[in-house]
Amino acid sequence: MGAWKQDGAAGAANDDAVNRASGATKRRWLLALAACLPLGVAGFAPAMAQDTAGGTTNVQISAEGKQVYEEICQACHMADAKGGGGAGAVIPALAGNAKLADKDYPITLLLKGRGGMPWFTEILTPEQMAAVVNYVRGHFNDYHDIVTVADVKRVATGPVPKRDCLNACGQ
Repeated sequence: MGAWKQDGAAGAANDDAVNRASGATKRRWLLALAACLPLGVAGFAPAMAQDTAGGTTNVQISAEGKQVYEEICQACHMADAKGGGGAGAVIPALAGNAKLADKDYPITLLLKGRGGMPWFTEILTPEQMAAVVNYVRGHFNDYHDIVTVADVKRVATGPVPKRDCLNACGQ
């Protein structure tokens, strides 16, 4: 890190020090930030992807899903959902991902995790899971069959998928 200036411009000195930080230090800070992001999700508004008649619109689902994506998923999968890599890790792209054609696949990943991806059952509600899956499948892909809360609950209470199924559907 850089030297601190003694002229009282602590803010500017701090900015200079941060700008000179090594790539490894920046990555550690980004990982720490990504780890803290789920803590902010607890305050999200109640779910939008309701199964009841007269429920919410696709626009509301998209807004809720976008918020969850930006607060949680984007930290690893990037803003453009094209994934990334570094330090030996490969984050799969969600954009243009044919595996997402099966709506149970992303639901299963959110509920049960896989590889480096954690499960989100203690962080996201079923409504938020449905909203973010709908957002990713519709915004970054061309899948428009709606995932409902009932779908999330069905997958959550169903048997754990066989590894062969995840390998066939997943990476």
